[in-house]
Amino acid sequence: MAILIKKLGIDLGTANTLVYVPGEGVVLNEPSVVAVSVPENKVMAVGNEAKEMIGKTPDSIIAYRPMRDGVIADYKITEAMLKYYISKALGKWNIYKPEVMVSVPAGVTSTERRAVVEAAVKAGAKAAYVVKEPILAAIGAGIPIHEPSGHMIVDIGGGTTDVAVISLGGIVACASMKCAGDKIDQAISDYIKKNFNLAIGDRTAEDIKIKIGSAVPIEQELVYKIKGRDFLSGLPRSADITTNEIVKAIDSELREMTRVIKNVLQQTPPELASDIIDNGIIMTGGTSLLRNIDELIFRSTGVKAKVAEDALICVAKGTGMALEHLDVYKKSIIAKR
Repeated sequence: MAILIKKLGIDLGTANTLVYVPGEGVVLNEPSVVAVSVPENKVMAVGNEAKEMIGKTPDSIIAYRPMRDGVIADYKITEAMLKYYISKALGKWNIYKPEVMVSVPAGVTSTERRAVVEAAVKAGAKAAYVVKEPILAAIGAGIPIHEPSGHMIVDIGGGTTDVAVISLGGIVACASMKCAGDKIDQAISDYIKKNFNLAIGDRTAEDIKIKIGSAVPIEQELVYKIKGRDFLSGLPRSADITTNEIVKAIDSELREMTRVIKNVLQQTPPELASDIIDNGIIMTGGTSLLRNIDELIFRSTGVKAKVAEDALICVAKGTGMALEHLDVYKKSIIAKR
């Protein structure tokens, strides 16, 4: 007998989409990528299968991300992607339409929010709730958000960096900017293009960031062998790049992020600011796993920063926990249908 799932939490990210089932945890974690066959205008593959195709497709197939900077850029494709993920998470015996909770960036506009709710309902949800990412990240990181004390959460994903100060279940000060993991990948490939005359793809740039990237210079450097296409000869070539070169390459993107954190700290009421000094800054999201990023934030703000455990799935965990206790988190829900 299949268990019947009535609630789903979806962390609809620019880079990855995670589906959380209360009581079971994260049941699905796949890239937010859809491969479309152009002649028939038909979805060929979603998720992992589609990501494998990026940069390797013939002209008749396009693999792209329907989410840009944390919001829907291509509505039809996002709907197809949500439909695929919802039905994959539910399994084929499920007869209920589930209640779905979706995360959105803190700086989302009402139109973008409506697009998310509508896409979820059309993709087969009975009701869709939308909650801001920092709140969900805080719930997932185990922060008691309903207490009258200030907690600062920095959620750095693929498309957006969301910074928020949360107290009494609501957001006191927040900022959201479209500079996060994807921009860092872009900066790495630009740097390699400029200094090594090599063209590399998005996946290679991401791999370099994960394997050897760091937010501050380190003494024992790691080395990565880049394989790409030489701009001058047009032929494949390889070269070595080290960690501290990556630090240089991504410096301005990281500076943008620390500037946003400082801005939010400047808007924070003094009482809450003292709480934040005690509690530190909690970091979630995939890009917070970049080496030494907590050290960089400590150096630029003077406040201790620590990366939450399971940083990657904090938002998804938060959607699940909020769904289980909808009545408790009523205040934090911004839109439903």
